[in-house]
Amino acid sequence: MIIKAPQVSNIPALRALWKDAFGDTDTVLDAFFQTAFSQKRSLCAIIEDEIVGMLYWFDCTYSNQKIAYLYAVATHKAYRGRGICHSLMDAAHQLLKERGYAGVILVPEEPHLFDFYQKQGYKICTYVSVLHTDAADVDIDLKNVDADTYATLRKEFLPYGGVIQEDENLAFLQQDATLYCGNGFLLAARKEQDTLIGVELLGDISAASRITYTLNCKNGRFRIHGNEKPFSMYRSLSPTLTTPPTYFGLAFD
Repeated sequence: MIIKAPQVSNIPALRALWKDAFGDTDTVLDAFFQTAFSQKRSLCAIIEDEIVGMLYWFDCTYSNQKIAYLYAVATHKAYRGRGICHSLMDAAHQLLKERGYAGVILVPEEPHLFDFYQKQGYKICTYVSVLHTDAADVDIDLKNVDADTYATLRKEFLPYGGVIQEDENLAFLQQDATLYCGNGFLLAARKEQDTLIGVELLGDISAASRITYTLNCKNGRFRIHGNEKPFSMYRSLSPTLTTPPTYFGLAFD
């Protein structure tokens, strides 16, 4: 098995593996490969010229140091149980450490994967709650903002111990969500029929029902900083950053 950075010519095979592993649409794949994919931030596993495993990462900042958000880790169904994912992650950890990353954060896609990643040296570091609202019959002032404005404001709204996500993080986020700001809050959200899905709501969460009404939805579901559900896991790669983050908001699930 060979583990290396993929070539541009490998993208069709990477897309096929992504579909096989996650079942995502071409729209999702187009969004990722057009806005977030980089050969410098990805690895693939190859057996007999076939790509059988993959992983990617986004650059983030935590405690003034660079960390990686590991994303879309997958092994082809026909090759599972051979330790490919374990080898890929070991290679990624080593490469990231060599490049000066202080840690790695990830969000398990399924509950059973928390145990899997724990065996790879990860520990649960952040939790979230889900806020359900009905639309209040009252408007609220909010406006669309671009990614640069959102990134700047987000630093002000992040809870203590939060992970800063910018650049390709927000470029990819904007393929699925619209960015807003208002008096005392910051929001990334998308609409699903009559429901407003708050990917991230920072600041004044009491504004949620008014936001829902203003964006012409009947109800809302917002992911907020909380303690109800284990969310992300962290592994330190440096003795200078062993304390894990306490908030990680923009998971591309």
